[in-house]
Amino acid sequence: MKFRKNEEAVSPVIGVILMVAITVILAAVIAAFVFGMGTPHQAPQASIVISSASSASGNITLTHDGGDSIDLYHTKAIIDQGTNHAVISLLNSTGDSFFAAGDNLVLSNTSTANPVVVLNNVKVTSTGTETGVFTFTTGTLTVTLLDTVSSQQIAKITYTVAS
Repeated sequence: MKFRKNEEAVSPVIGVILMVAITVILAAVIAAFVFGMGTPHQAPQASIVISSASSASGNITLTHDGGDSIDLYHTKAIIDQGTNHAVISLLNSTGDSFFAAGDNLVLSNTSTANPVVVLNNVKVTSTGTETGVFTFTTGTLTVTLLDTVSSQQIAKITYTVAS
């Protein structure tokens, strides 16, 4: 009987430990929701092709063949050809800022650091090249579109430029 007198305190101790554990778990779940530790942002999934590129005109025409619309506010275009490398921040302060299925987006190089970007025949205001100068010649050209929110690649297109 003396051994049983000492076992009476085990039940309240286990109860307190369980209550503390439940409180810690609830606090962690609430903190995850409050601090935004939820699902990470996904880049838009879209099929983009280069429908034309001409070194004579300096234009690259991208066509959206289907998938999610791409918000130009959150998109960068990276143009690579040999040693030429340019990063262009696409931005539209006027008109529609979404590059959707069936749309054409034209990147036009200029002699300045601000390439001209045209979405469906409407000039888009770009913030210009962040690095490099947007130039290209005949040969293989690669255009990569990046989602700036998720830092994920939307599309990477390779095209052979004729004169």
